[in-house]
Amino acid sequence: MKLSRLLERVPVYNTYQDREVCFLTDDSRKVREGCVFICVKGARFDGHDAAKEAETKGAVAVIVDHSVGCENEVVTDNTRAAYALMSAAFFDYPADKLRLVGVTGTNGKTTTTFLIREMLELFGKKVGLVGTVVTYDGKESLDSSLTTPECFALQQLFFNMVKNGCEYCVMEVSSQALAQSRVEGCRFEVAAFSNLTRDHLDYHGSFENYAAAKAKLFLQCDKAVLNADDPAHKRMIRDSACASVTYAEKSAADYQAEEVTYEQRGVSYLLAHAEQKVKIHIGIPGEFSVYNSLCALSVLAELGFSLSELAEKAVLLKGVKGRIEVVPTDTDYVVIIDYAHSPDGLENILRAVRPITKGRVLTVFGCGGDRDKTKRPIMGKTAYDLSDRIYVTSDNPRTEDPDAIIRDILTGINGSDKPIYVNPSRTDAIKQALLDARAGDTVLLAGKGHETYQILGTVKIHYDEREVVHSLLEQIKTEKQMGV
Repeated sequence: MKLSRLLERVPVYNTYQDREVCFLTDDSRKVREGCVFICVKGARFDGHDAAKEAETKGAVAVIVDHSVGCENEVVTDNTRAAYALMSAAFFDYPADKLRLVGVTGTNGKTTTTFLIREMLELFGKKVGLVGTVVTYDGKESLDSSLTTPECFALQQLFFNMVKNGCEYCVMEVSSQALAQSRVEGCRFEVAAFSNLTRDHLDYHGSFENYAAAKAKLFLQCDKAVLNADDPAHKRMIRDSACASVTYAEKSAADYQAEEVTYEQRGVSYLLAHAEQKVKIHIGIPGEFSVYNSLCALSVLAELGFSLSELAEKAVLLKGVKGRIEVVPTDTDYVVIIDYAHSPDGLENILRAVRPITKGRVLTVFGCGGDRDKTKRPIMGKTAYDLSDRIYVTSDNPRTEDPDAIIRDILTGINGSDKPIYVNPSRTDAIKQALLDARAGDTVLLAGKGHETYQILGTVKIHYDEREVVHSLLEQIKTEKQMGV
């Protein structure tokens, strides 16, 4: 493909030699003969420093935001955006051939995208999926390493979706992806906003920067679907000219949840829109299930599906692995796994399980290492205040000392009227919670969710909490039979 074809949507500020291109990369280690090297400035390395080396290795052009003295350099104002636009051109703009639906927000993105995808499939549509838990290209499911892939991988994924016959792509759009222009040039038919709470401040630096990154999605969509119960919904479209609708339970909105009832196995409500009301039942418990399903149904209605059709299909929807997932056991108490790894996420799941718990709530949780430290004491306080017992342990400690992470968590706890169990071994903490559980209790394992690993130091080990729970229950059963 000619370089000029790749650059047709990129603002270029100098003349260059038009050459044949076989590959694009922003990784200097992957440079090969005939490729284009895009110089991206990261947190630890500036690709501009490797531009001349890339040229020596056979790069036919380098994309820069200032001249670096290479023979065939292309100067533009934003190399990240240029990489995304060039990646789209490389695969012949596959996103233009899909009906794109994007969901952004702090919490609820994964469940909401799954619900939208599942509902579309119930209507007989072929749907691609991009997200935290899994990515689906219309033919096979792939493990996800990033919520929103890097731009070249993302465009290749869109290309495969089109090749495999997908009509829609439903995707989580992360704040990092938006800040890094990974979806530059993609036009979303509908984009949805769930909520905005503290998260990823280690990357964005401030809450306003975080909000501004999320709001970029609504500069490239035709219709916005916004949670009117979250004050940040107005910030999302402040600079956007797109049409918008709202959904809410507590505030007046275009799509309103009325007469909400919480049940042990799900939630029910009336969905009111214009002059119509339909009864909705979702087999996933918790208040956030109201918001996730309401967001999904609002998006689908804006895509053209009738409320009556949506109500018929909604009862068939299932949950997402690691999102208020009930682990099958033969115990007289319930074990729930949830991905909650932020203060708001932890508060939401605890408030969700409380109304459906007859006994006590026993919460096992930790915080990730090498991540935002400011949320640790907040999560400690949240867990302590909203649980009957807490078990403070490890999540993914990475290269941090697990005991130091635990100490940070404990600084947020002011009180001594509830039992606190502390152990950096997550397995030991889970075992203690299972031993303590009584009939009617809920044992909540927070933080891991869909993950089937733990990151200890720089090593990722297999760790599936479902397997851990079943193994521990067998162990406990054996120990009781032996009188241990």
